[in-house]
Amino acid sequence: MEAASLTKSAPSENAQIASVIDGRSLNLPNAITLSRFVLSLVLFCLIATGKYWQTSAIVFIIAALTDFLDGYLARKYGQVTVLGRILDPFVDKIIICGSFIFLMAWPESGVGAWVTFVIVAREMFITQLRAFLEQRGTDFSAKWSGKIKMGLQCTAVPLCLFSLSPGFRSLWESVLSTRLLFGLRDFSIWATVAITVYSGMEYSWRAFQVLRRPAAE
Repeated sequence: MEAASLTKSAPSENAQIASVIDGRSLNLPNAITLSRFVLSLVLFCLIATGKYWQTSAIVFIIAALTDFLDGYLARKYGQVTVLGRILDPFVDKIIICGSFIFLMAWPESGVGAWVTFVIVAREMFITQLRAFLEQRGTDFSAKWSGKIKMGLQCTAVPLCLFSLSPGFRSLWESVLSTRLLFGLRDFSIWATVAITVYSGMEYSWRAFQVLRRPAAE
């Protein structure tokens, strides 16, 4: 009986995998998403050297722009795929969480351990929560708070990286003031933490409302 059931379930599992990775999934938007993953690895290596801060910031900015580009192309040309819906947020989590984890090793970046913990914990929790609810057939797409969070994260990381560059600090000092640079950096970090906590609470409340509906009915 068990062997028969396993034999029957295997084709269905293979069919699910095939539905995620098919010929239509190998398109330009998904290729751009994969390039962002490669850029994230390059970024982490650059940060680890502790030398190429401006280059690191530029790599991150390019990666952030590809996040906009792949979604735009997928929607414009009708190339939204199941693989893309899974891969895009997964790569986003890697580059955002990884950036804060690597920056945490450099106290001068302004990124403390508690900041990294809040951001990574929220991302992991909401990712698991979204996967659980979408398996139940519930639409758990991103809301405005999640999009603002991503925007602030993509602002905070390059500011932290630029603030670590002696050359960039000297350039900023000659034009304005490094105190202003550090102020903008710290503000972006605090704003990121605030919207991260808020969006996490908002998503959790949405999930709570969804999960309690069957019991209420």
